[in-house]
Amino acid sequence: MKNKNYEHVQTDHGINGQYKSWFLDYASYVILERAVPAVEDGLKPVQRRILHAMKEMDDGRFNKVANIIGQSMQYHPHGDASIGDALVNMGQKGLLIDTQGNWGDVRTGDDAAASRYIEARLSKLAHEIVFNPKTTNWQLSYDGRKNEPVTLPVKFPLLLAHGAEGIAVGLATKILPHNFCELCDAAIKYLKGRKFDLYPDFLTGAMADVTDYNQGMRGGRVKVRAHIEEIDKKTLAVRSVPFGVTTSSLMDSIVKANDAGKIKIKKVTDNTAAEVEIQIDLAPGISPDITIDALYKFTDCEVSVATNACVIVDQKPVFIGVHELLRLSVDRTKDLLQKELEIRLGELQEKWHYTSLEKIFFEEKIYKELEKKHDTWELVIKAIDKAFQPFAKHLRRPITREDILKLTEKPVRRIYKLDIDELNEQIRGLEAEIKQVNHDLAHLNEYAISYYENLLKKFGKGRDRKTELKVFEVIEAKHVAIANTRIFINRADGFIGTSLKKDEFLVECSDLDDIIAFTKRGIMKIVKVQDKVFIGKDIIHAAVFRKGDDRMTYNMMYTDGETGTTYAKRFNVTGITRDKEYDLTKGHDKSKVHYFTANPNGEAEVVRIILSPNCSAKKKELDFFFEEIEIKARGSMGNQVTKYPVRQVRFKEAGVATLGAIKLWYDDKFGRLNHDGKGIELGDFDAEDRLLVIYSDGSYEITDQELTQRFNPEEVWLVEKFEPQRIITAVYLDADKLQFNVKRFRIETQTLKTKFTFIKEGKNNKLEAVSTEADPVLLVNSGKGAQARASKFKVANLVEVMGWKAVGAKLIDFSKSTELSWEVKEEAKQVGLF
Repeated sequence: MKNKNYEHVQTDHGINGQYKSWFLDYASYVILERAVPAVEDGLKPVQRRILHAMKEMDDGRFNKVANIIGQSMQYHPHGDASIGDALVNMGQKGLLIDTQGNWGDVRTGDDAAASRYIEARLSKLAHEIVFNPKTTNWQLSYDGRKNEPVTLPVKFPLLLAHGAEGIAVGLATKILPHNFCELCDAAIKYLKGRKFDLYPDFLTGAMADVTDYNQGMRGGRVKVRAHIEEIDKKTLAVRSVPFGVTTSSLMDSIVKANDAGKIKIKKVTDNTAAEVEIQIDLAPGISPDITIDALYKFTDCEVSVATNACVIVDQKPVFIGVHELLRLSVDRTKDLLQKELEIRLGELQEKWHYTSLEKIFFEEKIYKELEKKHDTWELVIKAIDKAFQPFAKHLRRPITREDILKLTEKPVRRIYKLDIDELNEQIRGLEAEIKQVNHDLAHLNEYAISYYENLLKKFGKGRDRKTELKVFEVIEAKHVAIANTRIFINRADGFIGTSLKKDEFLVECSDLDDIIAFTKRGIMKIVKVQDKVFIGKDIIHAAVFRKGDDRMTYNMMYTDGETGTTYAKRFNVTGITRDKEYDLTKGHDKSKVHYFTANPNGEAEVVRIILSPNCSAKKKELDFFFEEIEIKARGSMGNQVTKYPVRQVRFKEAGVATLGAIKLWYDDKFGRLNHDGKGIELGDFDAEDRLLVIYSDGSYEITDQELTQRFNPEEVWLVEKFEPQRIITAVYLDADKLQFNVKRFRIETQTLKTKFTFIKEGKNNKLEAVSTEADPVLLVNSGKGAQARASKFKVANLVEVMGWKAVGAKLIDFSKSTELSWEVKEEAKQVGLF
């Protein structure tokens, strides 16, 4: 029995040990041989084997991808599907592989055609940076039949250009792709000892916020947004897709957001051809600005991409930043360039040695030893070797038997002086090359810089950055959520909710909003949007609650249930605890609210108070002015109005806002209006005030103060409070007549949120300068060097005020060197222009 148990234990232990060993071997294999790229060349094994196979097949012509896959299978033991996928992935990146046929589209998610229909070959860039058999370390392939590279001698940060993604056992890597030209620039800066920055660049274009990129290390994130264009007030167009998103998946996310009530659209259409275009038709009455924000918040128009740079260094996975990856790549490139130079130097020296021997052989007529009678061939060799001895001191290494044998194999012919001169010319050329190689080895850093500059010059054309780098504003979901929920109210019973459809309709809001409600008893409560919630009987006011709104002022008059005294109070509600009851009276159960209003700008009305006819007061009716009391905290008791019993309080007369005008700012970084002091202060605004916005394309727009509006900061030239009588001075380029025109005009239109072009329409016409100063002075600088001259124009003296549609008057002829600007008033006063 003991023996059996012992054997059983031993067997379990053996199996456990085997599983542990096998799993560790498997995990190591997946990490090192499949999922994670090597730091030396930035390639995974399958990619390395594909490139090696393509090099073996290379004859300058395209090969069928099916043939390339077959050739690669001699080195890669994982089947044609994995090879084909990796090959298509590399081909779509457009760096190392020239493609022909339908290779799919990363923007739309369309797959490549079958491997028998598409073709590929190595690009010129691949030949330049990837291959050199003289500096390649080799190993046997998996079946021992062929040699394959351990790593390829890549002389470029290919890993950062391609990017990489892989999942292994307990390990993952995600390195985002970077721009070819920027990588070359960064390598040059590193070699020069200067600072450099590296940020991702995606084939799909779009916009990226790299604030939290963290050099691509673990924990880093990049926010990527599609370009969304407002075609008109009813139509939007998505012009690009974020990294990792396709047009079909993007449309699906838009449809889901619409079905969930996050956005309201009529239709979404994919018009993508050469360029991405997804057209979104909006529902009637829906703001395009809010919809754009909602698309970024609730759909794949904005995605967050996590980074996790992991590479294989010395057969171990290492987490490392993109800056360090670039440094490692550049250092390796320097080593490879040094090896190539050393190999080249050896080849040149060997060639110089043999050419010098050949020259001496013919010039000194040593070849005649072949004509002499010697008993054996060995004696001939010795005789030639002896004849060379007087000249050995001019050579750079000893003469070997192989050197002499090589010379004797040359056909003996008549030697002309021309032949000797040609050998001398070859020697001089070799010596010049040797000198240059030695110089390059002595100045390896400068040689490496020149190498990258040459790469940039030869292959940088057409590889400009595709992804626009921007800083994104934070979009709050509750600010952009569409009002897709209908709220109903039962005032008498005190219920509010979405399910009370037989009761009074209250408001449309989003399901992210809160509802604030007040009862006749003087209780206030704020609740989330839900099916049905009890507030308290006799609700006198309910609305959507805006947290932090210090302009919404509540005017209230109530009678204290204990003393019978009536009080009036004004208060704000900026922040509370949800679902908690707040008593706005002195707290007695018999307290009663006689009058209540909500005033968005602190309006203070006049009310008529009617006292009980049986009271002892001489005057039974009196007026009360809410403007006479201060706005205090919601928990304040209020100001005493009367001790006599109140029968009724009636509205008598509307009052003006008691709050001052609100300050408005324009954030020129994000193109947003705000009340938070961010950006350029626009001044104090009353509710009816409007904004004037002038754009770089020569158009203007009058708009309201709605904070959800979006402006493109790169297109906005001027934002200020709109004054109808203010004169606008503008200078623009008339490209057709090659002249600068100037005009002065007033805004005559009144339509809000509509652009009107005020310069002459025409191709390449553009606004050059605009001002709303009363008497602006225009500075004109033209010419360069000795021809430079400056002029000043007081524009009010040149042209009269005209209609906004007028072409204007000619100012000066167009010149590329002309620069226009406005002189500030202080400077103008000093020169006596004002």
